[in-house]
Amino acid sequence: MSVTRIVVFAKAPKPGRVKTRLIPALGAEGAAALAAHMLARTLDVAIEAELGDVELCASPAPGDPAWQGIALPAALRWSAQGEGDLGARMAGAARRVLAVSDRVLLIGTDCPALDAACLRAAAEALDEAEAVIAPSFDGGYVLLGLRRFDPTLFADIAWSTPSVAAVTRARLRALGWSHHMLPALHDIDLPEDLVHLPAGRWPGQA
Repeated sequence: MSVTRIVVFAKAPKPGRVKTRLIPALGAEGAAALAAHMLARTLDVAIEAELGDVELCASPAPGDPAWQGIALPAALRWSAQGEGDLGARMAGAARRVLAVSDRVLLIGTDCPALDAACLRAAAEALDEAEAVIAPSFDGGYVLLGLRRFDPTLFADIAWSTPSVAAVTRARLRALGWSHHMLPALHDIDLPEDLVHLPAGRWPGQA
């Protein structure tokens, strides 16, 4: 069975540091509470998927006081995101993990619809394809899975813009790599995205 590692990129959920675009709707404390909830949920479903190791790629680095008092699963690998833009940090993680694992799934914590079944579907897609993308409705992606590494998938991309997924697909085609697209999902980035939180007791819901 192929070894898959799920790498979760996340910031410490501290007020004023995370989900800042939601502060007008939720306030700094409310936005941080939602970020903490989504972080915990993402780690839970990553572990539930039972695909292999789950790694929290953290900002600030593990051991920073910002992480003190935040309850997280014990069965986690930890790493530091490092320096550079999002592409540089993702590239570093992908290169490092693929040196020791057959496959890597790179995800964030902003998509509450990204569940264990979706993670398993992504891993299954990598049985045939060299890459898998779960796009977001805003033009980005909520998951990138790889069996191979190439830095062009991460360099010179205008992150947090509607072109991210399209540019990444174009780079995959330029490399001649097969790739599979999963159904699009909603990120929770802006106040108008809050309607896409699943029904339940999520911070920010009435």
